[in-house]
Amino acid sequence: MNDMDDIREEIRQLHLKRSRGDIREKTFQQVLAQRTMDLYRAAVQRSLDKGERIVHEHHVIQAHVKLTESILKEPEQGTVSLFLTDRRLFRLRSRVVPGKAVTCDQQDDTRIDHIRLDRIEGFALHRRIRPGQIGVGLAIAATAILFYSWLSVTGPVMVALGVLGTLHGLLLPTRWREVEVRGSEDPMFIYALRKKSAKELLSLLRERLPGLVPQVAGA
Repeated sequence: MNDMDDIREEIRQLHLKRSRGDIREKTFQQVLAQRTMDLYRAAVQRSLDKGERIVHEHHVIQAHVKLTESILKEPEQGTVSLFLTDRRLFRLRSRVVPGKAVTCDQQDDTRIDHIRLDRIEGFALHRRIRPGQIGVGLAIAATAILFYSWLSVTGPVMVALGVLGTLHGLLLPTRWREVEVRGSEDPMFIYALRKKSAKELLSLLRERLPGLVPQVAGA
């Protein structure tokens, strides 16, 4: 077996241990996350040229809740992993299905693409309010107000939580950066800009692109 097959087998055995109750859930999640990142890294390393090396990584998980599914069901997740080398920026996109071992191949729709650093022209900032969070906040507040007389203790707390959730969704919008490349039909995006790994990625990219205007920390 190659390195990727070895990691796949470790992940499969990890799921078996979980099903038998031989591993704590917290430990399972921690080890699974680490081995999944190792698998993604190994997949990207197969595409590197001789002498090319990975200098930084940034990983983001996005939940995809379908309207036809129960809100109590653990949602399918999409992963976006960016790997910066001394020559290119790689993007690996995949799916994580609850209860199913990650394989990093066609079974979980894994795709890898890249852009050369000398093609990058800038990093456009995008913002969007959080409609899902706003909707949940309003629903909680409305429910608490509607049944306020029956919720003498928890009612005020629920109203406050609902209002705070709504304000958070309005005042702290989701932000991401688009990696600007002329003529690109499938642009790359840098999500979770508040994460340390995202800030470091942008800093390293700007260092390698002297034509760009430096920006202060905070992406």
